[in-house]
Amino acid sequence: MPLHNEKRLRVGRISEVGRVYLITTCTTNRNPYFQDWRIGRLVVRELMREQMEGNAFSFAWVLMPDHLHWLVELKCGNLSAMVRRVKSLSTRSLNAATHQSGGIWQKGFHDRALRREEDLKATARYVIANPLRAGLVERIGDYPLWDAAWI
Repeated sequence: MPLHNEKRLRVGRISEVGRVYLITTCTTNRNPYFQDWRIGRLVVRELMREQMEGNAFSFAWVLMPDHLHWLVELKCGNLSAMVRRVKSLSTRSLNAATHQSGGIWQKGFHDRALRREEDLKATARYVIANPLRAGLVERIGDYPLWDAAWI
């Protein structure tokens, strides 16, 4: 599997096709842009586009009011480029929908490559339970901005 290292990757970050990553990225100043689920769906559309174009396979994701958790397998290309694309295209959509301008995401993102032996379903459950832990809902089914491959 090809490995990609580039200057934009944080020190030690390797982008490996076929590897599963847990990505976390936050909005600028932790602004709760996605309290409105309709605005959040603009980000969801970009996550789905990455999968439809064959760049990624999403095991699970949850879009919180001010950040995104995404459990994803990189299928081709570069991890940083994929995250940058999602953030850029969702920013354009959000700005067009709200008649605003400017960035909505903080620079960079946090990633953790999962080891082969780690339990994907347990990690996915952790990801989608984020709204419960944050006290936003009492049942995950009541939160509108999440999905998992096993549902």
